[in-house]
Amino acid sequence: MQNRKVGSQQSAVCSRLSNCLLSTVYCLPVLTSVLISCSSDYQPKPKGYNRLILPKEEYQLLPDTLPYRFEYSKHARLLKDTSWISERHWVEIYYPELKANIHITYKKVLDAILKELLNDAYNLTSKQQIKANAIDEVITKTPSGKTAVIAEISGEVPSQFQFTMTDSSKNFLRGALYFNTRVQNDSLAPAIEFMKKETMHLINTLQWKAK
Repeated sequence: MQNRKVGSQQSAVCSRLSNCLLSTVYCLPVLTSVLISCSSDYQPKPKGYNRLILPKEEYQLLPDTLPYRFEYSKHARLLKDTSWISERHWVEIYYPELKANIHITYKKVLDAILKELLNDAYNLTSKQQIKANAIDEVITKTPSGKTAVIAEISGEVPSQFQFTMTDSSKNFLRGALYFNTRVQNDSLAPAIEFMKKETMHLINTLQWKAK
């Protein structure tokens, strides 16, 4: 009798266990489909960018150790160009808060043909056409009567603002604005506009050193 009772209890337990397993198997596809449907609607949030704090418009004069002088921001660092092609009077005006850099190159016109220098500057600007939406070039006069050729470049380009200045006889200077960041230019728009104004201040205060 006791054996029969134990056997019937085991049978009942097995039956309940079987039913539980079957219900779990049937429920799994439902749970899986719910999880899949939930996860398919998920999209990661785009990364937010920190609010830009633009430096105050305060300026200082470039040291007189260079063959040119201009005013640059008190919040920027004057650095030597350390690239392998750099020359003696090439410098960088670096804005650490914006990770922006105005790269300045200088040539004596006596050491090279002016036409070649102008062509090189034009070719460097033209290289931006691959990614540029537009390149707007203008010729302007500074308050001291100097001529500057300015190129504004829109689109996802590495350099958004470039310029060249020369007195056609002794001095040739070229400048280019860069940002050391992977943030897209749309998000950098306020900083780009600020740096364009900073570069224009540099242009408008440029003086060739008298010899």
